[in-house]
Amino acid sequence: MAARKKTRETFSFDVGASGATSGTVYRAAEPREVTLLLAHGAGAPQSHPFMVDIATRLAARGIDVVTFDFLYTARGKKLPDRNDVLEATWRAAIGAVRARSGLSNRAFYCGGKSMGGRIVSQVAAADGGLQLAGLVFLGYPLHPPGKPRARRDAHLPDVPFRMLFVQGARDPFGTAAELKRLCGKLPRASLHVVPDGDHSLAVPKRGRPDAQERALDGAADAIAAFTR
Repeated sequence: MAARKKTRETFSFDVGASGATSGTVYRAAEPREVTLLLAHGAGAPQSHPFMVDIATRLAARGIDVVTFDFLYTARGKKLPDRNDVLEATWRAAIGAVRARSGLSNRAFYCGGKSMGGRIVSQVAAADGGLQLAGLVFLGYPLHPPGKPRARRDAHLPDVPFRMLFVQGARDPFGTAAELKRLCGKLPRASLHVVPDGDHSLAVPKRGRPDAQERALDGAADAIAAFTR
């Protein structure tokens, strides 16, 4: 009997002389030759339930998903690395995944939760030669809560790839209305709104008991459609 293919595996990779970190591969049971590399947000590692949940949902939709930890997270620290180290980690992660056997480079996407997505958008804006199929943002941090003028989108017009923003309607880091206006200025951008969702796409517990499941399934469906 043939050995069953592992659906989840871990690996490590170096970030130049800065150190090493780890990644996790969530292999699709019925792969569509699509790979999505996702980074975590500032306050939680790749093992956070949100990251595991969204990766698992996407793998169930035929997408091979890879997550990884930034160096500060791998070292058990709470304060994020300097911006240049965060970007270097993203570049190292992209190189490690492209070189990994069994993962398709035909349709290679990158993205992340909050800070993780913002950093790869900066990398993409600075280097259009990455040959990505697109970027996926889960709760893009357009500005700090309560500071709508402290914008973090000046580089986005320089991103040469398609972009999908998955945003909670009541996200204090950028509401759906704010993201809709932003996407209207970016010809390669599209938006999926999670009704009543917050920065982590969480919806209020009142109302339908399956509201959270429907919200996350809707987000996963939108990402799957974007990668087709």
